[in-house]
Amino acid sequence: MTESVETRFVASASSGEVTGLLRRPAGAKALYVMAHGAGAGMRHAFMEAMAERLAAVGVATFRYQFPYMEQGRRAPNPAPILVKTVRSAVAEAARLAPGLALYAGGKSMGGRMTSTAAAMERLPGVRGLIFLGFPLHGAGKPPSAERGAHLADVGLPMLFLQGTRDNLARLDLLRPLLAGLRPEPVLHVVNDADHGFHVPKRTGRTDDEVLDELAGVIQGWVR
Repeated sequence: MTESVETRFVASASSGEVTGLLRRPAGAKALYVMAHGAGAGMRHAFMEAMAERLAAVGVATFRYQFPYMEQGRRAPNPAPILVKTVRSAVAEAARLAPGLALYAGGKSMGGRMTSTAAAMERLPGVRGLIFLGFPLHGAGKPPSAERGAHLADVGLPMLFLQGTRDNLARLDLLRPLLAGLRPEPVLHVVNDADHGFHVPKRTGRTDDEVLDELAGVIQGWVR
């Protein structure tokens, strides 16, 4: 049996309340605070599918909205607001599900804002960070590892799930960056997957199979 609890919490003093959603399967021992990407909210099909698959392998999730998405706007809030929202979401998740091992991160921008928050100041209770497609460089911009410089200040175990066709994270830039971090992160590469973890039909794999792979890797890593 899986418990679902919807809540509202204050993202920051200036941006007001946002929605969060806890999905907790029976027997869960870990909780993943999973932020959405820049262009879609916590109820996006990818976010829903990941929460469902993680519940199937015994990992609870807490999804939440950033203020701009809650308010129906397209442009993300300034980074300080996003970072404050991450911290508020982690605190709300811990309040709703005390006793579970706490992990944080998310899809694309949500993951990067989580690591930014953790690099600035430790996220209370968080044991590690999990990234579903870390956006190392912007689309259409010269590839650079600059966006990942702050990862050196995180100081937590980290799991990176990345596709070989991800146009926001060239692996030849990401691999040396991660190799220089301590503790050294785990990088799990999904062959032929793009930034949204879609794989072409020619591979013989389905997107559902990729999602199952991601959930299995996360389950094994948090254990």
